[in-house]
Order: sequence, then structure tokens, then C-alpha cells
Amino acid sequence: MILDPFLAWVESTTLSQWVVGSPSMFAFPGILTLHAIGMGFAVGISGGLDLRILGVAGKVPLAEMRRFLPILWAGFWLNAASGMLLLIGYPTKALTNPVFYLKLTLIAVAMVLLVRISRRAFATGTDTTPGNEFSPRLRKLAIASLVCWAGAITAGRLLAYTYTRLTQLH
Repeated sequence: MILDPFLAWVESTTLSQWVVGSPSMFAFPGILTLHAIGMGFAVGISGGLDLRILGVAGKVPLAEMRRFLPILWAGFWLNAASGMLLLIGYPTKALTNPVFYLKLTLIAVAMVLLVRISRRAFATGTDTTPGNEFSPRLRKLAIASLVCWAGAITAGRLLAYTYTRLTQLH
């Protein structure tokens, strides 16, 4: 494969070897824990926003949910950073697996949907009184967001079981 020399180089770096080989809780286990925490905040808050638009917890004013967006973005960036470290640890496992690309695509679409949903839902003059019905378009975006997040989480879990090549070096 054309990527093999690059993958072998990444796997031979000190950082990659530390991520996968160190007994430290700050290496693979700690990075994976941070990845799960980041996902919990990003997906959880996005999912909560989507569900509110779909009518769950209708008495909660949507405008109140806006204050959670900075936490969502912090979770996303924590996930991006920890995900890069996990990728550096096992580049062959990820970059030779189509499921990895599906996961990244679903996350990208979910984040684009989040931005679009936020802009529409929190637009100046939007009525966010409890029980307010949202536009069919906004509801469709919320459903698409939930589907993307469910797909991304599923793809992420499948990465542990669907790889055909774990490393270049062994």
C-alpha cells in the first residue's frame, strides 16, 4: 500500500510508541478516557439540543440551552486532540479501515448540522417559549443530527473490531 512507509514512520515515533506501549495511565487508557469524556459532552449536549427541538422537555426554554454550547465545543476539541493521539498510536489500524473514514464523515456532517441548527434555533427574534413548535426544516436537521451522532458512535466502536491491519511494525 502506498501509505505503508508513512504509517511505519508514524508508528516508529516516540509519541506513537508511548501511546501504545507505556504502562502509564496517562498513555492509552488516559487518552481513551478523555476521548470518551469529550464525546459525552459534545454528543450529549448536541443530542439534548436536538431532542429539545423535537419536543422533549418542552418546558425548558431553548434559549437556556445556548449556554451549554461552549462546553459542547470544548468537548469536541478534547475529542479532536485525543483522537489525534489515538490515531498516532495506531495509524495503520485507522487509516486502512473504511469505517474510520465513515466515522470522520459522520462527525463532520453532525458538526455542520450543529452549526446550522444553532444559527436557526438561536436566531434573534426566534420564539423559544416553552412548548413552541419549531419549523419542519429545523426538526429534520435535528433528526439528521441524531442519526449522524448515532452512526459516528457506532462506527467508532466498530473500529475496535473491524480492522484488518493493526500495525506496520509487528
